Amino acid sequence: MKKRLVVIGNGMAPGRALERLFEAAPDAYDVTIFNAEPRVNYDRIMLSPVLSGEKAYEDIIIHDEAWYAERGVTLLQGRRVTAIDREARTVTAADGTTAAYDKLIIATGSSPFIIPVPGHDLPGVLAYRDLDDVEKMLEGAKTGGRAVVIGGGLLGLEAAAGLRMQGMDVTVLHLMPTLMERQLDPSAGYLLEKAVAERGIEVVCKANTKEILGIDKVEGVKLEDGRIIDCSMVVMAVGIRPSTQLAKDAGLEVNRGIVVDDRMRTSDPDVYAVGECVEHRGMIYGLVAPLYEMAAVLADQLVAGAKEYRGSHTSTKLKVTGIDLFSAGDFADGEDREEIVLRDAASGIYKRLVIREDRLLGVVLYGDTADGAWYFQMLKDGADVSELRETLIFGQAFAGATPLDPTVAVAALPADAEICGCNGVCKGRIESAIHEKNLRSIDDVRAHTKASASCGSCSGLVEHLLRIALGEAYNPAAVQPMCGCTELGHADVRRLIKAKGLKTIPAVMQELEWTSANGCAKCRPALNYYLVADWPGEYEDDEQSRFINERVHANIQKDGTYSVVPRMWGGVTTSDELRAIADVVDKFAIPTVKVTGGQRIDMLGVRKEDLPAVWADLGKAGFVSGHAYAKGLRTVKTCVGSTWCRFGTQDSAGLGIRLERFLWGAWTPAKVKLAVSGCPRNCAEATCKDVGVVCVDSGYEIHFAGAAGLDIKGTEVLCSVPTEDEAIETIAALVQMYRESGHYLERIYKWAKRIGYDTVRAHIAEDAGRRAEYLARFVHAQSFAQDDPWAARAASAAGHATEFRPLAEIGTAFPPPNVMEPAE
Repeated sequence: MKKRLVVIGNGMAPGRALERLFEAAPDAYDVTIFNAEPRVNYDRIMLSPVLSGEKAYEDIIIHDEAWYAERGVTLLQGRRVTAIDREARTVTAADGTTAAYDKLIIATGSSPFIIPVPGHDLPGVLAYRDLDDVEKMLEGAKTGGRAVVIGGGLLGLEAAAGLRMQGMDVTVLHLMPTLMERQLDPSAGYLLEKAVAERGIEVVCKANTKEILGIDKVEGVKLEDGRIIDCSMVVMAVGIRPSTQLAKDAGLEVNRGIVVDDRMRTSDPDVYAVGECVEHRGMIYGLVAPLYEMAAVLADQLVAGAKEYRGSHTSTKLKVTGIDLFSAGDFADGEDREEIVLRDAASGIYKRLVIREDRLLGVVLYGDTADGAWYFQMLKDGADVSELRETLIFGQAFAGATPLDPTVAVAALPADAEICGCNGVCKGRIESAIHEKNLRSIDDVRAHTKASASCGSCSGLVEHLLRIALGEAYNPAAVQPMCGCTELGHADVRRLIKAKGLKTIPAVMQELEWTSANGCAKCRPALNYYLVADWPGEYEDDEQSRFINERVHANIQKDGTYSVVPRMWGGVTTSDELRAIADVVDKFAIPTVKVTGGQRIDMLGVRKEDLPAVWADLGKAGFVSGHAYAKGLRTVKTCVGSTWCRFGTQDSAGLGIRLERFLWGAWTPAKVKLAVSGCPRNCAEATCKDVGVVCVDSGYEIHFAGAAGLDIKGTEVLCSVPTEDEAIETIAALVQMYRESGHYLERIYKWAKRIGYDTVRAHIAEDAGRRAEYLARFVHAQSFAQDDPWAARAASAAGHATEFRPLAEIGTAFPPPNVMEPAE
């Protein structure tokens, strides 16, 4: 029979322990988790990007509901345990829920320390520890004003940066002379203070808080020297304390933390503890890497393993965009120590190494942290650095005549070298995953090992490991910068455009430190799309930042002429439309007319000077641009469906027309092609399109992520819905999700693979509220997008206002009811 394992707490440490346990012995335990928070396990070290707006809660979830269900875990959310009965072997929550255990894990974490100054209990005084705290800060930031952050350590600075990005004025109060004095020496602390100030954050060191002012809410902070700082929010980030009361009440040995041995056992051999609540050999750890090391040992012990925990070396990185900082070990002054220092004031680089008896004792890096992992490994190993003494400060590429190739340098690291400090992932684990799971990209590595999935500072090291493992087969396109003008990839650029509220191309280039003043032909179209998609109605489309086809609204051919493709809704036409096309062909002596694979008519060989007149004549017949040139909706291919076909189950042509009328004009990262087949015989080839619908007796089966070009790929099933309206709503929401998170020129099938098919299903098929939000944003964007460019160009060429507006007679044909109302 399975043993009963009860876990108190659902943070990152117990989550990692359970991952390792299920890998080693998936059927050994029935697991019950009591979680005080009303949610699943999430990455707490990524709360800073959530606060800044760079990520959402959904982006930092570690284990979703499905993960627990697949492993048979009973997750009791919002259940705070109040008692442990060691004699009866039970735990009881505040609501009376009781669970029996054979083995128990206590992972109660820590609590933020609140300075007991007068006014500390006023509304507006917040801690910074969990998602609830972040949500309170985000709510308070909506009204603007000033926030005072008490504490200039890691959490305090990250909170300050996040609140500044939310639009608040921010002052950081720090008791000590320099910031992060536990992790940085005074020189690095000075550079950090300067960088923080450059981001518009006021820093006051040697500041002792005497009182928080206000009656019914926070109104200001008074310092010991009499200075008063007006503010509407105070964030306390001055430290944490292990949450030990539950263990103490149960009679377990407790000092500063819950005392454990090298096997992670408490004073009761059937009760383990892990995480920030733990005290091991007199040490308490508040960083994630040692907690993950504890978790690995604990999982091993639960399956009668032999691993032991002997303590951890720790390193520190600051998760503030644009500030590179790394610190590890002991860098205090001492008579028995020597130090090597490199300063480059012009470049803002500072490096300091502390050495004792030819062993590296401490490291401080500011401005250039690329060698942090190498130094940290040497520090942990106690390696003799005497032979590297002359070049050690210059990093791994120079030390000991190592070739100037970072890939070679990474190859020299031992298998147990830590690559990802945030998630405690070593080099050997990444290499094994690459080979065993046939991983091909950095996104694959993130999905299977979590390396570089948090702050991302180790992405370069992960990429080098992929190069080593795959050789020439490695395609780094997904992790390369979007162009030579920036070091940022597409995902970071999209994230920062929203987080910083950037609404013009010059603003993006200035704020994100583009190296080229005007950008290039690669980045300008991408930036233009991202701004169009993110700020509909606010950003004015820059046609000069589009490719030639999109600038002239026709496809250029190899002889310099153009092809013109009018839109035919769902591939259905009329005799009047055909006569109009014939008249245009004759009038302008268009040499070639061809039926396309998308069920439309292409007129090839149109001279550039004739384009406005061709558009005008087609417009008078009711045609709008087919956008055959666009990164947008191209076609909706249909069969005749139940209207004519004896096998048809639904009106596929009618649905295709409704879809095309609703979706046309939407700019997307790459071209989008749809199809609707009236029955499973699939005459419209819906199962190889970007989005497809296969009509069945019970309704509509929606597919996505197909390909039939350079790549051949069948679609994935998204979901089935019973009505046409639901099909249209679902597809529009899917397209909007793609619009918001796709990289420029990334087709849907590549996008879906990158973010995960299950992620798409979770957002669109399984979460009605989120689907409605995507739909509402799509409708909002369409209100600015559905203008025919041909009409405007034709009218402009004729020297008068637009004479015809096909949209007035076409409409969207699908106004979703109450679509702009907030989802419940």
